[in-house]
Amino acid sequence: MNSSNGKFPPCLPSFRVGNGFDVHAFAAGDHVILCGVRIPHSHGLAGHSDADVAMHALTDALLGCMAAGDIGSHFPPTEERWRGAPSRLFLRHARDIVAEAGGIISHCDLTIICERPKLRPHMKAMRHNLTEILDIDPAQVSVKATTTEKLGFTGRGEGIAALATATVLVMSK
Repeated sequence: MNSSNGKFPPCLPSFRVGNGFDVHAFAAGDHVILCGVRIPHSHGLAGHSDADVAMHALTDALLGCMAAGDIGSHFPPTEERWRGAPSRLFLRHARDIVAEAGGIISHCDLTIICERPKLRPHMKAMRHNLTEILDIDPAQVSVKATTTEKLGFTGRGEGIAALATATVLVMSK
């Protein structure tokens, strides 16, 4: 129940949901990095950092929970210091913003969209990496993969997309 000023009463927690979406095109290379896992592939992903499309989407979802902008506002691709940076740095930063606001990550749900590479053999390692970075229980992290049945840019094998949803509980101060 909201008070007349639109703020939650101090005794009630605030449940927040954030969404993130990211896309990276295929480029020259022999692997992709998804959720911090190096996966052999005929191509790499183009990007200023390590192009981990999955971690980028999840970073944006967590930032969205906190109304803290997007990944590009925290790590501008115009800044050379982020060239080739591992995306775990971005995800840790978003985790820290949640924690500094007194938030607790309740759940993260991530869907990676591509025809290739096949991700099933790497799902356990990807989920493990996310739980380690976020310092949460594996039951709080879902990682899934799907295709677009050969439709659109992912279906044509031009790149990979990822969609993430995060839920955070913040106690009022």
